Amino acid sequence: MSAPQIKKKNILNLIKYYAEHNDAGFRTEAYDIARYFNSIGDTQLAEYIMAVMSGVNTFSPQEYDGRMSHFTKINLNTGAYPPLPSEIEKDIMGAINAIQHGVGVHKFLFEGAPGTGKTESVKRVASMLQRELFMIDFDSLINSRLGETQKNISTVFEELRKLPNPEKVIILIDEIDAIALDRINSRDVREMGRVTSSFLKAMDGLDERIVLIATTNLFEQFDKALTRRFDATINFSRYSRDDLVRSAEVILSDLLVRFKSAGRNMRLFRKILASQDSLPYPGDLKNIIKTSLAFSAPDSEFDYLKRLYTVFNNVEEKDIDMKKLYKQGYTLREIEALTGVSKSTVARELNT
Repeated sequence: MSAPQIKKKNILNLIKYYAEHNDAGFRTEAYDIARYFNSIGDTQLAEYIMAVMSGVNTFSPQEYDGRMSHFTKINLNTGAYPPLPSEIEKDIMGAINAIQHGVGVHKFLFEGAPGTGKTESVKRVASMLQRELFMIDFDSLINSRLGETQKNISTVFEELRKLPNPEKVIILIDEIDAIALDRINSRDVREMGRVTSSFLKAMDGLDERIVLIATTNLFEQFDKALTRRFDATINFSRYSRDDLVRSAEVILSDLLVRFKSAGRNMRLFRKILASQDSLPYPGDLKNIIKTSLAFSAPDSEFDYLKRLYTVFNNVEEKDIDMKKLYKQGYTLREIEALTGVSKSTVARELNT
C-alpha cells in the first residue's frame, strides 16, 4: 500500500474519532501515524507526535467504560472473597505467577458447577494483578441472525486489538457455553460451526499481553477445539464439606458487618450447617445467607438464624419442632433463638 493512502486513511480516522469523542481510537491512530513517519525516515516528526501524545494523560481502562461494543466493566469491590479449597488456590496462584512472568500463558478456562466461585475468582485475579476487569456481554454478542454473531465477534476482537495498554486489563467471558458447546448440539450446525471457527481464529490472534478468562458450567459438553485454545483449565468443583463450612463462615462474617441489628452466634450457625446431609456451593450459600439476613426482623437479633434453619430443613417457621431440635443437640438457649420461644417455656414443653 502506498504511503499517501496510509496517511489519508489515518487522517480521516483521526477526524472521525475526534467527532465521536473516541479518545482511545484517536490515540491509536496518532501512534500509527507516528510509526508511519518513522518508517519513511521522518523521525523528527514521529518523535514530535509521540511527545505530544505522551503529554496527554495516560490511558486508563475507564475510558472504554460504556464505549466498547459488547463489553461491561466489572466492579471489583464486592466484599470479602470466600476462601477457596487449597488445590484450587494453588492453581489460581499458578495462573497469577504465569501472567506476571509474561511468558505467553494468558488464556484460562475456569470450569465447574454453578456457584463454585469461578467469576469471583476472576475478580480476585484482577484485584491481585491490579488490572481493570471487563466482561464480554454474550447476551448481546449472540444474535438471532447467526450471520450477525460472526460480525459481533470480529468487532469484539478488533476492539481488543486496538487497546493502547492491553497489559492493564483482564477480559472475562462469563458462561462461554452459548458459543463453545459442541457444534453437534447447535440449532444450525453449519452456521454455528462457522461462528465457532471464527471465534477460534480470533483466539489464536489475541495479544499475549491481554489476559482472557472464560468460565463454563458445562465443560463435559464443551467444544474440544476451543478447549485446546486455552493455556490452562482450572476445575472449581473440588470442595470438601470443611471447605464449604469455612466459606459459609466467611460469607456470614462479611455480611454481618452490614446488618448492625443482627447478632453473631457462629456456634449456632455451625450447628445448623452440621445438621445438613449436604451443603450447597458458595454462590448458593451466599444467596441463602444474604436473603435470610435481609428479610429478618430488625428487632430480633437471631431471626436470620431461624430463617436459615427453615430454608436448610425445608420447614415452615410454625412447624419447627422443639423436641427434634433438642434431640439434634441444640441447647435451650439455641432453641429459644430458633423458635422465638422463651427458655422457660421451652423447658416446660420438653418436659411434657
